[in-house]
Amino acid sequence: MTPVAAPPRVRDLLRTAPDGPVPVLHAGPLAIYVEVAGQAVGVLAAGAVRVPCGLRTRLKDLALHVSTNGGPDPYVVGGALHLGSRPLTVGRVVGTYVPTLRHEVVRSTKTGPATVQATPPATVAGLVAALPRRRDDATGLPALVGRGEGLTPLGDDLLCGWLATQRALGVATPAVDAELRRLLSRTTRLSATLLECALAGETLPEHADWLRAVGGHDEPARARALAAIGATSGSGLLHGSRAALDQLREAA
Repeated sequence: MTPVAAPPRVRDLLRTAPDGPVPVLHAGPLAIYVEVAGQAVGVLAAGAVRVPCGLRTRLKDLALHVSTNGGPDPYVVGGALHLGSRPLTVGRVVGTYVPTLRHEVVRSTKTGPATVQATPPATVAGLVAALPRRRDDATGLPALVGRGEGLTPLGDDLLCGWLATQRALGVATPAVDAELRRLLSRTTRLSATLLECALAGETLPEHADWLRAVGGHDEPARARALAAIGATSGSGLLHGSRAALDQLREAA
């Protein structure tokens, strides 16, 4: 038995998932992703990126403890995920929600120097330009969803940042949400799940930390910590959030 910490979304998904085998989407020493009832669920080692759809363990190397090659297929039984015949038991629930941002505070502040200096290259700038310019503007989404390489394409990372920041501001985006759900099949299963997390106001801890720090003395350090995540994931979240905050200031 391996104790894990789970976001409410993952705990509830496992509780309602039918018993049976689940396919592996990706396997590595720090993270193993499986598909449960159409959603990506990660099993995360201690050093893994703490995605809001992941089960967090204290294991240092998943390859030393579980195997998806030659052993039993991952499966769900009675609301618990099993990897390599090892049940992962939820012992603690962890929050993954964005903080609440006050409009008046955001309007009166500017992003810190480290964030301003993190200007995206031309390829990233082109994707940033496709982000919604208003909360009811979904025209650019086909040029964003699934654009880029990897398990979480850059276009999706940018959109996750934009959406999560709208939720932090308490802004509903029904037109964007509806169009995004229509396009989710264009991207990877993991990225589609993370986009659904963003729609619900769920994000990485480092992203939430940066949002809390906006306008404060700690913002540059938080921006660097966020941008350092993955090849493009952290910087994508950062640029998507900056675009959302810039739009709020311009509309003021």
